[in-house]
Amino acid sequence: MNFFLGYSERKIGNEYGRSRSTVNYWKLAALKQLRKELEEMSAYVNVGECLIEESETEDVDWVNNWKQYFHQFYVDDVLIIPSWEEVKPEDEDKMIIHIDPGTAFGTGMHETTQLCIRQIRKYVTENTKILDVGCGSGILGMLALKFGAKYSVGTDLDPCAIDATHENMEVNGISKDRYEVMIGNIIDDKEVQDKVGYECYDIVAANILADVLVALTPVVVNQIKKGGIYITSGIIDDKEETVVEAVKKAGLEVLEVTYQGEWVSVTARRRA
Repeated sequence: MNFFLGYSERKIGNEYGRSRSTVNYWKLAALKQLRKELEEMSAYVNVGECLIEESETEDVDWVNNWKQYFHQFYVDDVLIIPSWEEVKPEDEDKMIIHIDPGTAFGTGMHETTQLCIRQIRKYVTENTKILDVGCGSGILGMLALKFGAKYSVGTDLDPCAIDATHENMEVNGISKDRYEVMIGNIIDDKEVQDKVGYECYDIVAANILADVLVALTPVVVNQIKKGGIYITSGIIDDKEETVVEAVKKAGLEVLEVTYQGEWVSVTARRRA
């Protein structure tokens, strides 16, 4: 629970490169676990009424103050730069993406996002159509286009993702006819699944919490073309086998597992 103390959902999300919905999932899971442990303790300790209250730090300060911690940086040879910073003359010939996550999430700083970036770059082609589940600021979909992809689609539970992605697209010179963003839960919303489409993506990327990936994988496999690539990240190292098992159970072939720090990315292929 210390993870949440004194921080807003947005601040936690930006720190760990997660969407607001994912952070909320973490919070609810933590509160559920806390309640369970308190109930177990009540068998031998007086815990009183066992009431749990929650509150969230106001976002108003975070909207502006967090920017002092976000400065331009490289992921390999890709320069990721906040929209409020200038490109240095010596960097003008580099591959550059301008990012302002706004009230959505996704700066590219977290290890899980960087793992995804490298895997997308490895598998993208000029004909690639990519789906990013949990797109946040739109960074993965936009970088896929910069790497040469033909078309990107992003989904997210957070309505802020649409404005954030559209604003980032504009500053990066990406037109709306190349990147579509929609709000909804693709796991259990048939309307979203239908709108996204079936067996039409060369790459599906999902940088989400491991437990969500377990639920997502058997659903989103239907969006991947036969022979298409499935890139997952957001996996803490002790959840690696859980995700690998879910991927295999969905009928996908695991191609590689990559690591950065304590985080893991699992890349698989849908069998032709």
